Amino acid sequence: MKKSIVLAVLAAGCLFAFTPAFAAPKTDVYIGITSVGDKHLPAIGMPQFKAETESQDAANLVHDVLRADLLFARYFDVKEDGPEFNAKKLSLTMTGWAKAKASYLLAGDISYADPYYTIKIYVYDLSTRTPVFSKAFKGTKSSLRRLSHIASDQITSALTGKRGIADTKIAFSNNATKHKEIYMVDYDGENLQKLTNDRSIALLPRWSKDGRIFYTTYKYRNPDIFAIDLKAGKIAPVVIRGGLSLIGGVSPDGKALVFTSTGGSNPSIYIYNLENHTKQRITNKASVDGSPSYSPDGKYITFVSNRAGNPQIYVMELATGQTRALTKNFNWSDTPQWSPTGEWIVFSGREEPYHPMDIFLVDLTGTQLRRLTTDAGSNEDPTWSPDGRFIAFTTTRNGKRQLYLMDMDGSAPHLLADLPGDSFTPHWSF
Repeated sequence: MKKSIVLAVLAAGCLFAFTPAFAAPKTDVYIGITSVGDKHLPAIGMPQFKAETESQDAANLVHDVLRADLLFARYFDVKEDGPEFNAKKLSLTMTGWAKAKASYLLAGDISYADPYYTIKIYVYDLSTRTPVFSKAFKGTKSSLRRLSHIASDQITSALTGKRGIADTKIAFSNNATKHKEIYMVDYDGENLQKLTNDRSIALLPRWSKDGRIFYTTYKYRNPDIFAIDLKAGKIAPVVIRGGLSLIGGVSPDGKALVFTSTGGSNPSIYIYNLENHTKQRITNKASVDGSPSYSPDGKYITFVSNRAGNPQIYVMELATGQTRALTKNFNWSDTPQWSPTGEWIVFSGREEPYHPMDIFLVDLTGTQLRRLTTDAGSNEDPTWSPDGRFIAFTTTRNGKRQLYLMDMDGSAPHLLADLPGDSFTPHWSF
């Protein structure tokens, strides 16, 4: 069993391979549990944004991105059939949108002074006729989409008190260049960026809260752990030439990594301290232990082990080493990831031999097990959105392995981005 799991990991890595540039598709909006037009959702009226003639295309882009973000978040309905925004006749404008049964009015004004656009966003509560959000954003043409995402998240926070996820990204591996490299893409499938040029096998990107991405690469002909510093634009080795080093996750405080290593007699789980560069082995069984990830509070890890037979999901308390199984009857389990809320662990698995892999949830007692995918290819590598409401994963339901998103209950599955090659091991930023 030990040999088969390690070989499976290595074989999967060898299949990863990315072309130079991808064209990401136009953003669509997918609705799951709560649909657009639901009478229980407060509606935001969104007239077309005002702009000088040379800025109208930019105004349309900002409007459309904001609209898509707000619909995807599913805290609001969005209405566009209402009066134009007129700041000089604000009272009449608000009355018109109130008659259209909107709860809020979201207006925008875009101006341009080479090379910067200034985006002014206003939100009014139509029940009190008072402004509840007013902010200006400034940037070049290339930053308009990101500024729109930032504005969307700030509006969501102002109106609901909850964080938005529009300004988050997903890192993943892909093999379209015939070498497996690490890429990242916005949560809506836009703005694809190639991060590595290792010309080897790069896999398992894992975000830290400070924005770095740790990953495993065969760049030096050994599975080592490297770090991508996006702010500095640098890539540097972290754990090298110590046998197999498969990154599992980064601690919530950013001070440690948990990973799988063959430094001992069997593949086991280790913690690497990023401050003093020491390595500690935390499992030492006559079994294969792997795919570790941290709990949101950093006090526990979840991992996979075949210590009782077939690979099952386990939880360990780091302070005591106390370990318990959450699953017992799976033929195969892999890649568990703790939800940001701490309530659930998502993982891929199969209940019968030779069946395709599917995505499941298990609670911390091990008594609640929920299947999220079925009869739709092989589904693997689940990762949570930072608000715990969505899950990204890979699937072969369309033939090749693609990135998909779904609600945390398995509803509204949809393609994230139509990319060349096969995509693997996504991880959502914080």
